[in-house]
Amino acid sequence: MTTPSSDLPAAEIALVEAARSALRDSGDGDIHTVAAAILDENGRIHVGLNLYHFTGGPCAELVALAVARAGGAREPRLIVAVGDDGRGILAPCGRDRQVLADYYPDIHVIVPTSEGTQVVPISDLLPHTYQWANQKVQRLRFRATHLPAVRDGSKRVTMRFGDPVQVGPALLVFDSDNEVCLRGRITSTVAKRVDSINDDEAREDGFTSAADVLPGLRDYYPALQASDEIMIVRFEMNG
Repeated sequence: MTTPSSDLPAAEIALVEAARSALRDSGDGDIHTVAAAILDENGRIHVGLNLYHFTGGPCAELVALAVARAGGAREPRLIVAVGDDGRGILAPCGRDRQVLADYYPDIHVIVPTSEGTQVVPISDLLPHTYQWANQKVQRLRFRATHLPAVRDGSKRVTMRFGDPVQVGPALLVFDSDNEVCLRGRITSTVAKRVDSINDDEAREDGFTSAADVLPGLRDYYPALQASDEIMIVRFEMNG
C-alpha cells in the first residue's frame, strides 16, 4: 500500500484523503474501485469514481476531470488516484496520461515511486509524447459577411479580443448555415490597447478612424473597454 509521504504539503495530503474518502463512501469493490481527486486553480477539490465496464468504462481520473469542469474548474493543478483493497495511490494509465498531457499540459500528478510518493508534472509521465494540440490547425473565425472581402484580398487584417492566435497556418472559417473554410496563414500579431490604436491601423480593418474601433468592436465583444488589450492580426490566403 502506498501512503502519502509525510513531507507532502498539507494540500496534497488533503487531496489524497479526499479520494480515499470518496472510495470508502461510494466504492463497491466491483464497478467503482478507484477514486480520483483534483485540486483546481481556486484551491477547491473535485472527486470522481471510475465506472468499470467490459467495453471500456471511464477511469476515475477522467470522471474527476469532468466533475471538476462541471464544478467551475478551468485550470486543474493537481490530480491523484487511489485504488481500493489497500492498493493506495495509483499512477494514471497510458490513456489518462495522454488525455492529461493533451488537455492540461501544466497539471501535476501525485504518483507512487520506489522512493515514496512524489508530485511530478504530467510531462514526466509521458516524455517525448505526441502533442495533439500542436497538430491542430488554428481557426480564425469570421462572420459570413466578411467572406467576399477576404476572398478578393481587400480584407487582410482583423482585430481580436480574448481570441489567442499565433503566426502560422490557419483555417479561415466563415460562420453561416453552410460553413465556408479557406486555408490561410496568420503572418503577424500585435497586441495593443484599444485606446492606443491609430487611424492607419483602424483603416486597415475597415474602420473610418481610430475613434470608430471601440464601438465597432463592441458589436462583437459587448464588454470591451478602451483600456483592454486586443490583438491586431494580419493574415493571408493560401494560393
